Amino acid sequence: MIRQAVEKDLCEIMEIYNDAILNTTAVYTYKVQTIEERKLWFQKKNEDNFPVIVFEEDNTVMGFATFGPFRAWPAYKYTIEHSVYVHRDYRKRGIGTALVKQIIKLANEREYATLVAGIDAFNEKSIVMHEKMGFQYSGAIKRAGFKFGKWLDLVFYQLDLTGPEDPIDG
Repeated sequence: MIRQAVEKDLCEIMEIYNDAILNTTAVYTYKVQTIEERKLWFQKKNEDNFPVIVFEEDNTVMGFATFGPFRAWPAYKYTIEHSVYVHRDYRKRGIGTALVKQIIKLANEREYATLVAGIDAFNEKSIVMHEKMGFQYSGAIKRAGFKFGKWLDLVFYQLDLTGPEDPIDG
């Protein structure tokens, strides 16, 4: 089941995210998150009206996804960037795909025009999943990060959404 996350999910969300920090290049950071940091993150997402959704089965959060601003400047207001993470024990079950489909649905309902995915260039599974869902390659930043003793390239994929009926400036 996919549902909106609630505060009681934050320990499981943090566990999934911290595993990605420690063991993958899906997150370009080094330091694991504390529960206090996750609570502030969750509070900010709620204040800014950005979704945090979870895939739950048997009272276990198996993955989560969210989106937020792509860039801080006002002209980017119709473009968002999403994140999706699946617990290492539950990968290859379609959970990531289900979460991204829900993120796309929510983004369309909110009349965003472009959904961006920033993906480590070596994360072929994520790239393939995004391509199957219609995301198009839109560029790369070589040597964007350094983690685990190597340079990391960041590739960008984008999906065109329905967008607003009457977009406005300002």
